This record gives sequence, structure tokens and C-alpha cells, in this order.
Amino acid sequence: MKQSGPDRLFLSSPHMGGDERGLVEDVFTSNWIAPTGPMVTLFEEKLAELTGIAHVAALSSGTAALHLALRLCDIGPGDEVWGATMTFIGGVAPIMYVGAIPVFLDVDGDDFLLDLDLLETELKAAKARGRNPKAVITTDLYGHVIDSRRMALLRDEYGFVWISDTAEAVGAYRAGRHAGKGADFVIMSFNGNKIITTSGGGALASDNGAMIERARFLSTQARDPAPHYEHTTYGYNYRLSNVCAAIGVGQLRVLEIRVQQRRRINARYRKHLGHLPGFAFSPEVTDMRANRWLTTVRIDASLTGFDREAIRLELESENIESRPLWKPMHMQPVFADAPYRGGEVAARAFADGLCLPSGSAMTDDDVERVCGLIHRLVER
Repeated sequence: MKQSGPDRLFLSSPHMGGDERGLVEDVFTSNWIAPTGPMVTLFEEKLAELTGIAHVAALSSGTAALHLALRLCDIGPGDEVWGATMTFIGGVAPIMYVGAIPVFLDVDGDDFLLDLDLLETELKAAKARGRNPKAVITTDLYGHVIDSRRMALLRDEYGFVWISDTAEAVGAYRAGRHAGKGADFVIMSFNGNKIITTSGGGALASDNGAMIERARFLSTQARDPAPHYEHTTYGYNYRLSNVCAAIGVGQLRVLEIRVQQRRRINARYRKHLGHLPGFAFSPEVTDMRANRWLTTVRIDASLTGFDREAIRLELESENIESRPLWKPMHMQPVFADAPYRGGEVAARAFADGLCLPSGSAMTDDDVERVCGLIHRLVER
């Protein structure tokens, strides 16, 4: 059914900076319309410069990047891969691709990051059982950044591979370091709803150059050097297109502006709604600069008299998209048999949490329109 009224306000729309069109035209002029090319190389170099991570392979998606990271670590059937239960399925599905065992852990109630106290407790217990995880995936949810120094200490003590999923945290920092810095492998995403986009795309980064060179090889069907098609192993069609990379180069030029815009939107939501009883926004620890990819709010129905679903429906009635927080993976039917460690923090956050429209192209009037509808619901 076609909706009338104002144009739809999406949760997080692509936001071009202006240079992307010219860069794509350069690609067409050069006829580098392929899954490789100079724009791919330039995009990788600029990502390495941004993150401080030495080597980057530009890929077709963040999910592809995670799949390659797991394969590069020789993770397979019977191996345990641990990660935060609150995430997007693309951040855990590759565990199933390689036949490993996903183990989900609860999160912190403020920023929804993996609970590192719980992780340390479970690592000690696993060591006592003689069954350590082969890898741990941390997810920098909604643009918050995990404590990388503590994660590095845990990795060194317990011997797992640390994979940092920074799909939602490009342009975010903690203790002066870009999200993912210090991990063995770093996953990035440039999907259409991310803070910057290549239409569809991702990247795998590491300070281990040999691993990233291997990732490039595997991502282009693992073709051995030969005048014909020679294969000693199998690979994937995971390389980023030169056209999409050109968009990414243009988007990186405005990344800092996009972060500032999303942080300003977050601040305006806090200003207009933060004083309302029962409304709680995620805090930002003192050494973190979150990119505020999405602004999230938790609704205490015992104080507001309505739940987050009432807000979602109120906004939807006015052609405004909002969305519940990620449904925890241990609650998903596909992972019904997967081990879970922890309490009900993630489950409660899913029950009462809502992602508000946060696209960097939103105007102050757009934010006030959203807030006005919520105030109207409060007054009712």
C-alpha cells in the first residue's frame, strides 16, 4: 500500500559527498570495469591510512571478510568460535560456513559490546576444561568500540585468534586508536546503510601482510600463476569491483564529516528525549569516540506507560523507519542448539531497545519531527 504524507525517513540512507560521481566516471573512462583495478588499490591504501592497520583487502562484503578470516585461521569442524550474541547474522554465519561451533556470550547493558568480564570468566573455565576457543569475534556494535588493550591481553594469555568486527564502527576510536586496531583480523563493511558505503562491499585488514595477500588470492577464485586456469585449492568470488571502490574512495573523503553529523544527531536526540522518564541512551566511556552509526534508546515501559514497539508503530504511521535492536543470536531459531553463556542482558536490550533514524543527511527538522512524535505519544 502506498503511503501518503512526507517522504519516507529511513533509518540510515546512503549519503554521497559529491566526488563519487567523478571518480566513477574516471573508472569508466579508463575501462577498468572489473573486480580489480587502480581504485581498488587506492581504496585499500586509504583504509590502511585511516585505521593504522598495515594491510587491507577490499572485498564484496563484511561477511566475505569474516569468512576469509576464519579460513585463514584454519578454523573448521569441531573448533569453537566465540562472539557476542547481539550482532547481525552476517557477523556470525561464516562460522557455519566452515563447520565450526558458534558459542554466544552476553553483552554489556550500556553499549551492547561483548561483556569482557564474562569473557574472561568463561575463558578461565574453558582452559580448566582443556577446550579453549580457537577464535573470539568482538563486534563494535552501533559504532561503540571494544577495549582493545584488554582484548589483546586476553588473547595473549589464552591463545585465541582475535577477530574484530568493526562493520558498524568505521571512523570510531578508543584510546586514540581506530576500531579494530590491535586485533589479528579486522572486518569492515560498506553496505548501503553504513556510515560510508561502496553500495555493497567490505574489507579485511591485518598487520600480517602474508595473510592479506593470501586473502586476495582466495578472494579471486584462488587462481595460481599460469597462462591457463590452474587451481591447487578452491577460492571465492569475493573481490570488490573497481567501480564500487571508486565510490569508496569518494566516501572516505567525507567520513569525518559523516561522523560529526551522526554525533550531532545523537546529541539532539539526547537533548530532546534524554530527560523523559524511562528513556535511556547509550553512554560513551571517557576514552571512546563512537561514530554513533545508529542512535539507540532503551524504553522502560514501567516508567513510560508504553514500550518500544509503541514508538516504532507511532513513527511508522508517519512514514518514519525505526527498528528494534539486533535480536540476539542465541534467540534465533537457526542457532537454537548453539551454546550460550551469560544472563539476560542482551535479551532485555532487544525487548526494550530501539534504533532511531540516524542517517547523516537528516536535518535538524527531521530529528525534531521524530522527537515531536515521541513527545506526542508521551503526552497521550
